[in-house]
Amino acid sequence: MDNLTRIASFSVDHDLITEGIYVSRIDGDVTTYDLRTRVPNNAECDYMSNLTMHSLEHLFATYVRNSEIGTRVIYFGPMGCQTGFYLLVRDADNSETLRVVKATLERIIAHEGSVPGAERKECGNYKNLDLGAAKAEAERYLAALNSREWNFKYPEA
Repeated sequence: MDNLTRIASFSVDHDLITEGIYVSRIDGDVTTYDLRTRVPNNAECDYMSNLTMHSLEHLFATYVRNSEIGTRVIYFGPMGCQTGFYLLVRDADNSETLRVVKATLERIIAHEGSVPGAERKECGNYKNLDLGAAKAEAERYLAALNSREWNFKYPEA
């Protein structure tokens, strides 16, 4: 393992990260955004449950892929550490992406009806979806995004 290159996301001091939006990396024309919905390594173990992550993933992915940047979205999915999501966008503009992320969260909060993809044929764990959990997480994250201006850079010591 000594000859393996350390990946960029392990080089960020996670003890300094707060809820917010950060540029994790840029690869050519693709920007990876770190949508950090929870504070990492929180003493209270305040992590998203699988139900919350899965439910928000279904709604956010649906709405962001139907937004004005939808054709440029490469990927949206949860972090294994249960503290956020990655959003990969081609030809990204940070202010536009932030605006779309906030609008997507607002659409989730206002969503009525079933969670998209909540059928056995559409999802490998279709019973593990809850609209209320997704809405609560969207409200929580939107409040964090609205709490201050963002420079999209990870905090440094």
